[in-house]
Amino acid sequence: MSNVKDAVMVLSGGMDSTTMLHEYAQSIALAVNFSYGANQNAREAECARANCRKLGIELVEIDLSFMGRHFKSSLLEGADAIPEGHYADGNMKSTVVPFRNGIMLAVAAGLAESRGLKAVMIANHSGDHAIYPDCRPEFVDSMAAAIAAGTYENLELRAPYTDMTKIDIAKRGKALGVDYSLTYSCYKGLEHHCGKCGTCVERREALRAAGIPCDENGDVIN
Repeated sequence: MSNVKDAVMVLSGGMDSTTMLHEYAQSIALAVNFSYGANQNAREAECARANCRKLGIELVEIDLSFMGRHFKSSLLEGADAIPEGHYADGNMKSTVVPFRNGIMLAVAAGLAESRGLKAVMIANHSGDHAIYPDCRPEFVDSMAAAIAAGTYENLELRAPYTDMTKIDIAKRGKALGVDYSLTYSCYKGLEHHCGKCGTCVERREALRAAGIPCDENGDVIN
């Protein structure tokens, strides 16, 4: 990774992208947060703002609300539509937002080229692969080729967490001193993490494995 601020990073405000924001702050010139009609968008955006302020990184917020109006996903249908259980459960496939990362990376690439930057970053990880097609290594490789081919400067797609687990990421974040109370993960978008949806279960498991105190719902205990 470069120590020159040459990248745009897709920042949701969840654990993974926030860890990446802190780890690669020296390379990130600009972060971009997208609102697309998901239950958790508003809470995530608050966290994205807080972490960018802390690190002195510019944040751009972009409205993709057409996705909420036209795409099919339980993430876009209110808290009651979100299934409960582990990501390994088949019912979690309803949380897929079709081609979400493809759309976000395309916009981020346009931002990067417009700003004269050299790269786009995304914080997908290995735990996403089974459920989300646009988090898998083959998608990342294909999208990297498309972004390079479709830009004059042959922009690079950086996805350094692709082969890492969420536990690996949480351990790295702990070592970096990331304040995970300034992250949000719950797919229901409630005031506190529900502790029952797939992302809350995965969050709680990762935090505890990394030795970061949290309650049964996945809220960090400071």
